Amino acid sequence: MMKPNSKSVLILGANSDVAKQAMKLYLQKGFEVMAASRDLTSIEKFIGENNLDSSKIRLLYFDAANFSSHQDFYNQLPTKPNIVVYSAGFLVQNEKAFHDFDATFQMMKVNYAGAVSILNIIAFDSSNNNLERIIGLSSLSGVRGRKSNFVYGSTKSAFTQYLAGLRQELAHRNIKVNALVIGYINTKINEGLELNKNLIMEPEYVAKHIVEAGNTFTIVPNWKWKLIYQILKWSPEFLVAKLP
Repeated sequence: MMKPNSKSVLILGANSDVAKQAMKLYLQKGFEVMAASRDLTSIEKFIGENNLDSSKIRLLYFDAANFSSHQDFYNQLPTKPNIVVYSAGFLVQNEKAFHDFDATFQMMKVNYAGAVSILNIIAFDSSNNNLERIIGLSSLSGVRGRKSNFVYGSTKSAFTQYLAGLRQELAHRNIKVNALVIGYINTKINEGLELNKNLIMEPEYVAKHIVEAGNTFTIVPNWKWKLIYQILKWSPEFLVAKLP
């Protein structure tokens, strides 16, 4: 049972490794957590393995790609959230994306269209006076189009631009919107990929940046990734074209 006077966080895509760590940190800060995902069994296992207080957690089924279910999902929340974290994600490598549009479309739906669908419902519920902040997990892949990952990157770029506009739209209500622009993380979505080990971040590290989000719109964890972000953002096209 959610306590009526406690603050709550709604984590959409709560089965991601980063989201699970964020859940732990929010609980430590005294939040009630609504953990929403298609895979609730995995979250239940995580709760048990980490001895988390299940009385402060509500597990909710949420399918980012099932747009028609989003309004009912929101209407049935046990409480209207103070903070919303969108961490749902789906990755298809370019080689597959070029030839398997069903998989590519799923990536588009989870990473962008589903986010817009549910966050519009949440953000424009004028009856929710609790809402303080919306945080979206985006990616360095969305900063510039690069031939190695531009299909996935395009979904993250679109999501970042949506969050930027949403931030402006909600400013008069004093609702903060943040985009966490993330590089390589040691998570299951990156299993099997050849990544630079010196650049890989742990989920716990990234989760701290979610929970400690301030007023800055773009949050890039880790100074190495901040430097890469700036290089990608400001490099001329002919240099970006030489990148893998």
